[in-house]
Amino acid sequence: MGIFSRFTDIVNSNINNLLDKAEDPAKMVRLIIQEMEDTLVEVRSSSAKTLADKKELTRQVNRLEKDAQQWQDKAELALSKDREDLARAALMEKKKCSESAQALLDELVHTDEHISKLQDEISQLQDKLTDAKARQKAIVIREKSASSRLKVKENIHGTRVNDALNRFDHYERKIDDIEAQVDSYDLGSKSLADEISDLESDEKVDDELAQLKAKMKNKK
Repeated sequence: MGIFSRFTDIVNSNINNLLDKAEDPAKMVRLIIQEMEDTLVEVRSSSAKTLADKKELTRQVNRLEKDAQQWQDKAELALSKDREDLARAALMEKKKCSESAQALLDELVHTDEHISKLQDEISQLQDKLTDAKARQKAIVIREKSASSRLKVKENIHGTRVNDALNRFDHYERKIDDIEAQVDSYDLGSKSLADEISDLESDEKVDDELAQLKAKMKNKK
């Protein structure tokens, strides 16, 4: 199973657990980032171990190639001394060293491929982690804003605000009653200015009545 497959399983598992527990989004994002960081550490550790293995394989290959060359030299020396039997035995040892070296070289090829994949996964995971951290800030801000708006909405539609408005209505009615009581004292009582104004109004009516009488008299 690849690193990303394992990482996806881990994250999905934790997301499902969080959703089941109705955890808040900010905590969920922090957990996802923590999982990504832990996975990144794991991949880097695996990569470091693979690099160490590669160095050890390279040393073994060099040693076997050196041994093969030494057996080659010994075979040549044996032939120079007319010891074909020893030369044959030396060449057999050389063959063993060369075959072992080739097997390790084949393993080195696979190791290099594995290291290349690990480095690519580290690069991808690092990019995703950087992106997740950048998005985390936006998510936290949105979560705080949404929570604040929710509290405001709850207050607007809740009983506290309605109770407060009802109290305002009650106080306004009390003030209306007081003002009505004040106005009631003025009923039936007129000030000097009001009485003079009434006289002036009556005088205008009398004038209009006199004019009307004169008009009717002229028509006869």
